Amino acid sequence: MIQLDKQTENNNTFLTESIEYLENKGFENIKADIEGYETPISYTRQKTGNTLTPDIVAEKRGIKYFFEVSLKSSKPRLLKSKWLLLDTLTKMKDYRFRIITTKGHLRFTKEMIAETNLNKEYIRI
Repeated sequence: MIQLDKQTENNNTFLTESIEYLENKGFENIKADIEGYETPISYTRQKTGNTLTPDIVAEKRGIKYFFEVSLKSSKPRLLKSKWLLLDTLTKMKDYRFRIITTKGHLRFTKEMIAETNLNKEYIRI
């Protein structure tokens, strides 16, 4: 989710549900870009100065995972670039990158994955 989309109440509710899902799956040291959790490390683009923060960062069995919540966005181009940056970063550091979505946003998520040529499966909650 981009920063603009994180400001709505409905999106924050889904982010909280995603965190609960990950806790039930055994993830630890969860950091999230939401109130009540420690904020993950942000990355800043040198050209534009935009700051990108993963939605959720968690660990399981010593492996760090970056989770990105996929909801319909008003700026899909910015969301695509965020996903590509996080995917590249996780490959460089031997982390894992996953996308979480829900009913009503599946088609949008599938199209975004296809357009960015990411070879990713999504987690449906």
